[in-house]
Amino acid sequence: MKTLIIVSHPSVLESGSQQFLIQSLPDDEEITLHILEETYPNGDIDIKKEQKLLVNHDRILFQFPFYWYSSPPLLKKWQDEVLTEHFAFGYRGNKLKDKEFGLILAIGLPEKEYKTGGREGFSISELTKPFQAMAKKTGMIYLKPLTIFQFSYMSEKQKKALLIEYQQYISLEQPITLKSREEWLLKELEKTPQETLATEDALFILEEVREVIEDNRIELDELKLHLDNYDDK
Repeated sequence: MKTLIIVSHPSVLESGSQQFLIQSLPDDEEITLHILEETYPNGDIDIKKEQKLLVNHDRILFQFPFYWYSSPPLLKKWQDEVLTEHFAFGYRGNKLKDKEFGLILAIGLPEKEYKTGGREGFSISELTKPFQAMAKKTGMIYLKPLTIFQFSYMSEKQKKALLIEYQQYISLEQPITLKSREEWLLKELEKTPQETLATEDALFILEEVREVIEDNRIELDELKLHLDNYDDK
């Protein structure tokens, strides 16, 4: 699964959330980071180059701050110029068909404001309808967005959880399941160099985490087996 992350931010170097996400990217040749404002500082988009990038990837992700219920201006300009008729839609415009499309949104307000009774009055799902419509028109498979609320107020623990969620969102097959998250975490633990773990306590904790995950998976599989047998009766 080759993933293209298209980042748009007027001042990406000064954005705490964007720098955190960019620095959280795994070293994976299957993942391409593409920052529009750095690539096109004058706003002159190379349409053919962008279309080739899209064709060569299986999952397309837009990553940006959610400004006035939409994207920064350069990403909107990119959509207008790159997603052309006969390429992205219309007669023989099937180059994006069956690719996955998702949003990674940095949002300045608390999550509660986008729920029933919240001050915004609309949910994130409602406010992202134009992107959902774009995916539908181009034949792409729309993924549930990864929403990041009030990054600047997050604790270190919350940021660590976000790092894991972000890496899983960009790399795991959709839909992401509990089992796929567990398998991903076990693989990441296996890749942890032991020399980077300062103490025996750290090694012990990692081993305990592995055992807990594996034991929980066995219990869940057994429970599912019992439920399947019950349904067959």
